[in-house]
Amino acid sequence: MAISILGLDKNKTEELVKELNTLLANFQVYYQNARGLHWNIKGKNFFELHLKFEEFYTDAQEKVDLIAERILTLQGTPLHTFADYEALASVPVGKDISNDEQAVKLIVDSLAELLKIERAILELSDEADDEGTNSMMSDFISEQEKTLWMMNAWLG
Repeated sequence: MAISILGLDKNKTEELVKELNTLLANFQVYYQNARGLHWNIKGKNFFELHLKFEEFYTDAQEKVDLIAERILTLQGTPLHTFADYEALASVPVGKDISNDEQAVKLIVDSLAELLKIERAILELSDEADDEGTNSMMSDFISEQEKTLWMMNAWLG
């Protein structure tokens, strides 16, 4: 068994890097969706949602950086092209959404997809004894579960 500089099994960290790149691709799509919703939202809930979507894309931008840096820490290379993101992303793409309910539904669907990926990574990181990735996924999951609850509550 080959060991990485972090003392982790290299084969397991390579698998983690692959899955973290998938998460990175999905976060980039989610980030862009949130930007688009922020720019295009209309209606009576404009002020509330305009600010909320800015909060979401700012948070996503920070998470993108954390994911990329974790990939580098595991001695991988973070993906950085839109072609790579498109090929790997399973988060729905929102285009020309200005309706409040459609916008919040896109956030809900996106977070649900991100949570699936994060839970799969959490399992892998646990098996690899990778506490750094494990901790990051746990933090992401708890925060996003709460956001998902709130957005679902908003939808009624």
